[in-house]
This record gives sequence, C-alpha cells and structure tokens, in this order.
Amino acid sequence: MTINQISVLVENKAGAVAEIISVLAEKKINIYAVNMADTPNFGILRFIVNQPEEAKDLLEREGFLVSACKVLAVGLKDIPGGLTKVTKVLNQNGISLEYLYAFISRSAENACVILNTADVEFTAQILNDAGIPIYGNEIFEKAGLL
Repeated sequence: MTINQISVLVENKAGAVAEIISVLAEKKINIYAVNMADTPNFGILRFIVNQPEEAKDLLEREGFLVSACKVLAVGLKDIPGGLTKVTKVLNQNGISLEYLYAFISRSAENACVILNTADVEFTAQILNDAGIPIYGNEIFEKAGLL
C-alpha cells in the first residue's frame, strides 16, 4: 500500500517556499506532511497532499520543476526506539532508505513516518510480513484530514 508524494525543486532564496505553499493554499490543497532537504543552491520540497495529481499539475503550470512518486506511510510505536524495529527489518533484508520524514496524525494509534526506498512495493511487503503497519489514504481519513 503506497501513497503519492510530490517533490518540487526549490531555489534557495527568500520567499521560494512561501510561493509554492501559497499556490497550493489558493487552490485549497491541504498539506499533510512536508519535508525539505537542501543543497547549496537548491532544495527538494516533498509533500503529501490531499490532491497530489492536481498539486503536481498546478505547480508545473506555475513553472516549477515537479515530480511524483510512491512512498510508504509506516506505523510505529510512539516510544523511544520506535523506529528501531522498522530500520532493523529493512537492514536485515538489504533495503536501503533513500529518505524518511515524520508525519503527525491527530488520531492514529501509532506514530507514522514517510519513507522511500528503491522498491517501495517490495519494502511494503517486507514490513507487512514483519507485522509493521503500512498505511494508505485511510491514515488521513482516520486523522480527519480527508
């Protein structure tokens, strides 16, 4: 079970992120999770939103360089070391994390991280076999976001 993520290449300058977020807000696109990684000249802004296809199209029309991919929303115990089980299962199966970032749910039983690997479908199966919950859009519905 995967969810859609959009990524936007952002120039490292004042107001660049505000411009992207404003474009989404004007069209009532809700951001559920966001992460930004930077390099000296550019950053990558990653979003989980309620309307990923619309957000991608909108941002492309506004002239931004945008891509989309599938990622996993992984449930874990909200305790110190809660992420340990996930990372150990990935390591035992030779799966390397490309990146991860937190997602905060107001009503889910578990904490949640968004993660990406070279093969998210395989990763989902491995984590599922290990008893680690993988969420789809229901995590947003459960949190009252959809």
